[in-house]
Amino acid sequence: MVIRKLRGASLVAVCLALGIGAITPGRAQNAPNTESSPQAAKPTAQGLSAEALYLQLRSVGLDKSRVYRIRETSFDRAAFHITLDDGTIAFTEDVAGRITGAFFEGDGEVLLVPPDKAERASMALFTGAAILEERFVTAYFRFNDETFVELQPSLRPADNSSEFVSQWNETTRNLAQPDALRLLLSFSQFLPVAGQAQVSSAERNAISNEDRMLHARLQGRRLGTFDLYYDAAAAEQIWAGQLRTAEGTGYFDVWTAFALNRAAQRPQVVNTVTGEVGGPDAISCSSYQIKTEVKTPTRLDVEASLQMEVRQGGQRALLFELSRFLQIKQVEADGHPLEFIQNQALEGTQLARRGNDLVALVFPQPLQTGQRIELHFVYGGEVLSEAGGGLLYVGARGIWYPNRGLAMSKFDLEFRYPENWTLVATGKRVDSLPGASADRRGSSATSPGEQVSRWISDHPIPVAGFNLGKYARVVAQSGSVTVETYAASAMERAFPKNEVEIDPAPLPRRGLHAVPVQVLPPLPPSPSRNAQTVADASARALQFFGSLFGPYPYSSLAVTQMPGVVSQGWPGLIFLSSYAFLTPAEKSQQHMSPVTKTLSEQVIAHETAHQWWGDAVLWTGYRDQWIMEALANYSSLMLLQSEDPLQFRAVMAKYREDLLEKNKEGLPLMNAGPVTFGARLSCSHFPAGYEAISYGRGTWLFHMLRSMMRDAETTPGSRRRGTAETQSAEEPFIRALRTVRERYEGKSITTRELLRVFEEQLPPSLWYEGKKSLDWFYQGWINGTTIPKLELQAVKFADKAGSTSISGTILQKNGTNELVTSVPVYGSVAGKMVLIGRIFADGPESQFRLTAPSGTRKIVLDPSQTLLTRVH
Repeated sequence: MVIRKLRGASLVAVCLALGIGAITPGRAQNAPNTESSPQAAKPTAQGLSAEALYLQLRSVGLDKSRVYRIRETSFDRAAFHITLDDGTIAFTEDVAGRITGAFFEGDGEVLLVPPDKAERASMALFTGAAILEERFVTAYFRFNDETFVELQPSLRPADNSSEFVSQWNETTRNLAQPDALRLLLSFSQFLPVAGQAQVSSAERNAISNEDRMLHARLQGRRLGTFDLYYDAAAAEQIWAGQLRTAEGTGYFDVWTAFALNRAAQRPQVVNTVTGEVGGPDAISCSSYQIKTEVKTPTRLDVEASLQMEVRQGGQRALLFELSRFLQIKQVEADGHPLEFIQNQALEGTQLARRGNDLVALVFPQPLQTGQRIELHFVYGGEVLSEAGGGLLYVGARGIWYPNRGLAMSKFDLEFRYPENWTLVATGKRVDSLPGASADRRGSSATSPGEQVSRWISDHPIPVAGFNLGKYARVVAQSGSVTVETYAASAMERAFPKNEVEIDPAPLPRRGLHAVPVQVLPPLPPSPSRNAQTVADASARALQFFGSLFGPYPYSSLAVTQMPGVVSQGWPGLIFLSSYAFLTPAEKSQQHMSPVTKTLSEQVIAHETAHQWWGDAVLWTGYRDQWIMEALANYSSLMLLQSEDPLQFRAVMAKYREDLLEKNKEGLPLMNAGPVTFGARLSCSHFPAGYEAISYGRGTWLFHMLRSMMRDAETTPGSRRRGTAETQSAEEPFIRALRTVRERYEGKSITTRELLRVFEEQLPPSLWYEGKKSLDWFYQGWINGTTIPKLELQAVKFADKAGSTSISGTILQKNGTNELVTSVPVYGSVAGKMVLIGRIFADGPESQFRLTAPSGTRKIVLDPSQTLLTRVH
């Protein structure tokens, strides 16, 4: 079994067509109950509570008085163009004095042109064409702007108003639900403000251009039902996609997604909840104080206080992530009750791209820039499950406390839990009560049968969490860093059981009965028996990575067993799959291939490397998450390479084979997209796309960078200093990574910024077209998908005084015409392979001329396989 690693909540695209669950609106204690029917009076937002406004937004239907015929009418939203050639359109009833939707039936067309080659290839993968040009027969539109006013000149009264509304009203009501939270963010600004007069109609109708949105769900003639989205407030304002089912699993295939002005875009802090972009996050949560009561085996009851600073004001509503299984009882702002809306089943608008659950907080007045507020949440629910073997599974691991996405904060965590369990959390254990134990197991009881432990982060960290089990504890040391490993005595119930083997006896002699021989299985696995090996492996990885990337970022490290096949590395706390605690013999019983077994053994080092890449240094957006996964993976493989070069090569070969493996449609997995597509890579065509490309191709990209930077420091005509298996803190690749760690610790980094750091170490021999830039590497390799095959053609040797001149052509097959590759050329000199130089292979054919040591008669391209190329 392959042990996979996910960071935080799995970035699974959420489908707009999923069914909608119930909501739990929450009212401030002094808020009135206004659950009136949407068909009742049509008040403006000035006469509504936030709850009533939300309920109307999520269930609004069609207005019989607003049914029209429409012909030859077009409208644009940034990159897409919609034409309504001929049909009937009905608009929705008023919500807070505004028309927010429409339903069209007839003949229409949409045109959307993706902006670059990667996005056009993505569109072609899913639709069969690089440009979306599709006729449609029905369309549902949801908007917060003046779309109705824009279309009004083309509208003519319809004759069949009642029939049309009767046919499509229920559909419209159902389709209203996914966009309700997004619209609430827009319209909350028009809610009444305590102590202020009502705003004028003109002010009430003003939606800024920075907040405009339009969602279109279209029934295409060829492509079926699909969605288009324009949201001016989102990080990527345009996206299109479709729900599809493959082998019983639902996927939301993102056909294309892009920002309208990428060059000007660089979010300093990523808000993965709201997608805010264009500068520092408008809201900063600097510190948390969380008190949690763990009621095994299923329940958490929590009080969480956080300090919030408003960096950019004007909002009336804010979104936080919190598991839908944790029901909020109360929210206060500076001690005053706050109205909230908890969405229990989040569906696929732009706000839902992470697939986590949201809570909307509605403030009594617009937030002011510089304002500091203490928010206090009280909530609880069933988010734990007993996995067996003394293990608990925390189902809401990344969203057990209210947050606004990955951002650096200080955490003060206190837990109360049964005395026969061990709890380990992020941060440093603090003995808050007399007589508390000095180790991390938390044995200080506050009442019979209960214990308490407190954990405080040394400095701001991006995420906080805990693990709980009936653990045994072992310790290893890595310099001044203590590595504690916690493991249960048994595996979880879901772990595959060893079957009792029946071995036939030898053929019996005549007159005797054959008796089958029962071969008893080995003892069941016990993670605690192998805990010391795990602790030692993590300590060894800490030592190795510290020597290359700088000191370990935290004061200590706890490695804890977690049921299942997934592992996660959080600041100072690793959740390690039970499978990682198996001995080599026990892994053999799981029928792993040799390479898969090697990969499973790298999980400990991989998660340890995440302490640097992913915890100390963050990624900026989903297009940059590959950096942390690939860097952590390559870091672990550098350790493997230093210990077992043959296994390292086998793993890299396996990554290449996986990328070239074809699906049922005959398409190679590499076609899923470039590493910059992030979670989009896992789709109906390639369910394993994210893992294979972010980990596999991403690892190859770093190996290519490292190899060509090392070659550039090697004198042509000589053997490479050291070997490919040696690791030196002075090689340029490692120097660049140390700079990344120093410059971006506690911050987020983009792919472009990463390359800028590598360019600082880029020697002149790697300056393509005389430019000290890696843009060629970004365009062809990072934002590309191809795996070329390299061949030599028409090679000629000419001896000169003291040297040999070599000329020829490098063929780059199966690549794009724009692909540029830095190819190492080796020659056979006195029976040894020496590096002659590197050639930029630019497109399908590139002529070259090199000077080699005298007598060279044979050259080879990339004999050590440092490039992601086809070898057969």
